Amino acid sequence: MAGSQLIIFDCDGVLVDSEPLAVLAYERVYERHGMPGVGVDIISQCFGMKQADIIARIRELTGHQYPDHARDDLWLETKALFTERLQPTSGLPEFLSELKIDRCVASSSSLERIHHSLDVTRIAPHFGDAIFSSSMVKNGKPAPDIFLFAAEKMGADPADCVVIEDSHFGVQGAVAAGMKAIGYTGGGHSDAGHGERLTSSGATRACADWAGITAELDRLGFQLS
Repeated sequence: MAGSQLIIFDCDGVLVDSEPLAVLAYERVYERHGMPGVGVDIISQCFGMKQADIIARIRELTGHQYPDHARDDLWLETKALFTERLQPTSGLPEFLSELKIDRCVASSSSLERIHHSLDVTRIAPHFGDAIFSSSMVKNGKPAPDIFLFAAEKMGADPADCVVIEDSHFGVQGAVAAGMKAIGYTGGGHSDAGHGERLTSSGATRACADWAGITAELDRLGFQLS
C-alpha cells in the first residue's frame, strides 16, 4: 500500500558478512589470470558497486584488463567461498525475527548471488520474493535507480523508506532517491574511518550493531513492531 513504511536492506556487508570473502575471491582470480596485487586496498574502493563497475574501477586503479571470457570465474570462486564460510552479520537473525515492518533487499549483486547468500545464511524466508538487483535497472549505485525501483515494486513512497547501507555509494544512492539512510559498520571489512565516510555521504547515523540500528530506526519514526 502506498504510504506504508519500508526498510530497504543492502545485502553484502549488511545482511551477510561477505566483503572479506569477496576481496579474497577477487584477489585469487585476478592472480590466477596473471594480475597480482588486487587486494583489500583496491577492492575496498569498490564496495557497493556491481561487478562490471568493479572490474572497470580495478582497471582504472591498476591497469589490469580482466578477460571477458573469464568473468564467470569471479562468481564461481565467490560462490565456493560463500558456501563454505558465509555468515549473517552478528545479531541480524534476531533483529529480523522481531521485525514486523515491510522490508526488501536492494543490492548491487546479481540475483543469483543475492539468493545464494540469503540461502546459505538461512535468512531468505525473511524476504520472500522482495529481492531486487541492480541488474534490473539501468544504473548501479550511487545512482538512485535500484532504490526507486524497489520502492515502486513494494508500493512505498521514497519519503517513507529507510535504507540500511554499508557503502558510501549506497548511501549516496539512497539520499539521491529521497530516502533516509542509516550506515552499518558491523561487517568484517569495516575500518576506523568507515562510519565517518557513511555519515559524510548522508547517512543519519553510523551504527556498529543491530541494537544501534533499532534505536536509530525508532528515532527516525519507523514503527518496527
